[in-house]
Amino acid sequence: MRKAIIHTDGGSRGNPGLAGIGVIIYDESKNVVLELSQYIGIQTNNVAEYKALVRALELSYEMGIKDVEFYMDSELVVKQIKGEYRVKNERMKPFFEIANSLISQFDNFSIHHVRRERNKRADELANLAMDMKGISIKRKNM
Repeated sequence: MRKAIIHTDGGSRGNPGLAGIGVIIYDESKNVVLELSQYIGIQTNNVAEYKALVRALELSYEMGIKDVEFYMDSELVVKQIKGEYRVKNERMKPFFEIANSLISQFDNFSIHHVRRERNKRADELANLAMDMKGISIKRKNM
């Protein structure tokens, strides 16, 4: 698979609080290739959003995907990655740098902000991670 459409979400219950991430990787025909639900401990919501992005980038790279198109409901993260907002929070800078380092390994990368209702499954996976305090990864046949 050369190209993927990816939805990610990160959330925390409390800020900081119990946190989880959700990642869905689709092929170009919108078939689900992978779903990840992962508990990430006590984190802020913004850290969880970045961790979701980073984990999705890692998984995509490991799968040999060259073109990635991301959708997230975190306007802050999307605008920081696009260079529209500066990363002012010192705690966020390492996550931003890791994400950009991973992004540079792809032939094509795009990221888009979507409303929460257009990111429901990723949100469900992040909440499942918080509920279960664990990890679940489901790979579909490619």
